[in-house]
Amino acid sequence: MEWLDPRSWSVPKFPLDTLSDGGLDWLTAHLSGLTRSLSRLVAGWISSGTELLLLVPPPVVILALALLAWRLAGPRIAVLSAAGFLFLWNLRLWDATMETIVLVTLSTLAALAIGVPIGIGCALSRRLWGTVGPGLDMMQTMPSFVYLIPAIPFFGLGAVSAVFATVVFSMPPVIRLTALGILSVPRDLTEAADAFGTSPMQKLLKVQLPLALPTIMAGVNQTIMLSLSMVVIASMIGAGGLGREVWRSIQRLDAGSGFQAGVAIVIVAVVLDRITQAMARRARPA
Repeated sequence: MEWLDPRSWSVPKFPLDTLSDGGLDWLTAHLSGLTRSLSRLVAGWISSGTELLLLVPPPVVILALALLAWRLAGPRIAVLSAAGFLFLWNLRLWDATMETIVLVTLSTLAALAIGVPIGIGCALSRRLWGTVGPGLDMMQTMPSFVYLIPAIPFFGLGAVSAVFATVVFSMPPVIRLTALGILSVPRDLTEAADAFGTSPMQKLLKVQLPLALPTIMAGVNQTIMLSLSMVVIASMIGAGGLGREVWRSIQRLDAGSGFQAGVAIVIVAVVLDRITQAMARRARPA
């Protein structure tokens, strides 16, 4: 029965860890100039966005958010948003909340800017989907903490690494749902568009994307939620905001502060979720 003991096996170990380290070292060495420039740019955006929000008095920000929620999602969501952010202001977590919103906004916009075009390409090309699909499966099953590892060599500790890891982590849903939305457009409508002599670009912009918009908005919703969750995890590598408050409370064994920061994260998540869900419902054709 000795052959059942792995210690007696003579098969050499596949050097996956060594190959990964070598690939990461090569990328870091050859892309260091680009990553440094990108890091300075993103750090400037994060700093400027946070400072701008903090310069505006909290009541003005809350009123603007409530009016935006009213316009996009209706009066009930507007009242919910105003009450939630008033409570965050009362908890003395306003600065951390604004920093979290800036990080989530930048990460979501970057994920959408990259993910939506890839999703469109996957819907229009089976070969591209066959290439991208397995990668998305791996990205969605990879533990979220793993995304923090390559971010540090490229961008160092801090909010920029958090944004990088968050973009990669939150991108798969919008790619999948963009492709699904376009593929779900009824075939008779696309055939009718072809019969009227529309070009592929006209068909995409005037038929496929408008009909796929509710599904794409569901992907936007999932991307925002994943961005918010990853920004909290990324506090381990120096990201600020509410995640830093949670991580600090863990280090100090301060259960009260940790619960308070957790409630604040839930409030932000609920407000963003309700607004994007309402936008998705409004995008559905009548």
